[in-house]
Amino acid sequence: MIEAQQNDNIVYDSGKGSWSDLWKKEDYWAIWLGFILLIAGMVIYFPMGDDAIKAKIKDANATLTSESERAPFKTVEWYTAVDAKKKLKATSSPIGKAISKYTSKPKTWSGNPLSAFYLSADDAKAASAKGKVKYDAAKAKEASLLSTAKEAQAKAAAASFADEVLNADAGKKIDEWRSVHAKTGKLKKKANVKPYNLLPGLIGFMIFLAAFFGIGISVMGNSFTKFAKAFAFVFAVAVIAYLASANATMKHYGIGYAAWAILFGMIISNTIGTPTWVMPAVQTEYYIKTGLVLLGAEVLFNKILSIGIPGIFVAWVVTPVVLITTYWFGQKILKIESKTMNMTISADMSVCGVSAAIATASACRAKKEELTLAVGLSLVFTAIMMIVMPAVIKATGMPYILGGAWMGGTIDATGAVAAAGAFLSEKALYVAATIKMIQNVMIGLIAFGVAIYFVAEEEAASGRKVGLIEIWNRFPKFVIGFIFASIVFSVIYTSIGKDLAYVIIDHGAIRGLSKIGRGWFFCLAFVSIGLATNFRELKGYFKGGKPLILYVCGQTLNLTLTLIMAYIMFYLVFPEITAKI
Repeated sequence: MIEAQQNDNIVYDSGKGSWSDLWKKEDYWAIWLGFILLIAGMVIYFPMGDDAIKAKIKDANATLTSESERAPFKTVEWYTAVDAKKKLKATSSPIGKAISKYTSKPKTWSGNPLSAFYLSADDAKAASAKGKVKYDAAKAKEASLLSTAKEAQAKAAAASFADEVLNADAGKKIDEWRSVHAKTGKLKKKANVKPYNLLPGLIGFMIFLAAFFGIGISVMGNSFTKFAKAFAFVFAVAVIAYLASANATMKHYGIGYAAWAILFGMIISNTIGTPTWVMPAVQTEYYIKTGLVLLGAEVLFNKILSIGIPGIFVAWVVTPVVLITTYWFGQKILKIESKTMNMTISADMSVCGVSAAIATASACRAKKEELTLAVGLSLVFTAIMMIVMPAVIKATGMPYILGGAWMGGTIDATGAVAAAGAFLSEKALYVAATIKMIQNVMIGLIAFGVAIYFVAEEEAASGRKVGLIEIWNRFPKFVIGFIFASIVFSVIYTSIGKDLAYVIIDHGAIRGLSKIGRGWFFCLAFVSIGLATNFRELKGYFKGGKPLILYVCGQTLNLTLTLIMAYIMFYLVFPEITAKI
């Protein structure tokens, strides 16, 4: 028996699977499409890790080693070698720049929204001239500070780096130079503005994505023509969502594309109504599952191990405790009637937001409206937390490493975690993003556990043995692609070394293709959620405000336990690891 829900509902098959599932099921198509992009990224960018690049890395590393042995502080030469390594990026190649150009999102704008898509040569020249004034001033200041830093370093070297006062003075002068150097780098882009016209690239990219997803739609038995026609509408809304998020004010307050995509979709669906002809392209699960397979390539085990046991405790101990406790609270205290809604919201809040919600909804067979409700709550609280938490951390004088771990374990979306961490410092960003990455690993484990639990619940309710096959049927197959991608890229990353991996993986296959695709796929999914959501359908689920109470209480527990665990692990049990970050 097959129970199917069209568009952005999950497709369930309670019967036995067959080989045809590999090309007839949405989960498997998400895997195949994700793998196609990952393989394409490897084919395009991996050859760029040639002997010339390796030689530059070797020279830089030799300088880093010699300078570390020569001086008790990071010298000017040490930082220069670091900068040289950072410039080595496969995405800087002609093909990397071409991919970036033709998949580009709307640019930042403040007055005229059209400037997000088009900038004439005259306007670019004027913008460059305006930016050049600040850049030249910063560059002159940097040159002066660099000269001062070199003089201080020379004095310390003349004393054979044995004078602590001279060493401290040199270190201070070098830090001042590096601070201005970072600002100068940002201003350089504003002093070299290039004209652009994104519209042809966006149209071409839309056609590519329509074909990319449309092949699977066709093989799965639906009309390619109807999908392609409808996809143009969904893509257009996604572009408008990116346009809204690119506004300078919205960027300042951290209101990202996800919130705008759902909002615009909901406005359409709850006013004029989503046109019937658009529905073939309203494919939430299809888009986001493909994006999640790509996310797997970004979850690298060597990066997880860089923070080690403290991060694992924060992400892997607190998360299941919060999930189970929140679900119990919803069932026993709030008496939420729908167990699937309770579980989806609990997983969304405790694990990693939308990604976990999708996987959990598949495993427990949640309704489309329940998934939409969970995602909506997640996005609202994510927007609030990514602004409020950095402010609280700064106001209380909390150590930024502790603050980063706290945010990484509690803010739902990976992008929001990175943005919140960046508000504090580079170390906070690194810790927050890594904790979230560790937490993302739990997507598959949570989905598997939820599948087992709900099969057991079904057996208890029906009084009959359901069997292990039902666990397999409930388990979201796309998670296999997520895990496999993570393992493969982790092995490659470790085998070639972090320096070369930085060039061809971090700033190659991932940033140059995988991450670009994932961003667009998630945006398409959020638009689909909005277009398929009707407030009248959701009204019943908000009865008594129980979902909101569940989320608030669960997140309060999550915030408390994560902060306590992060402090214990990073500052009491493993302070030596914290000192090395």
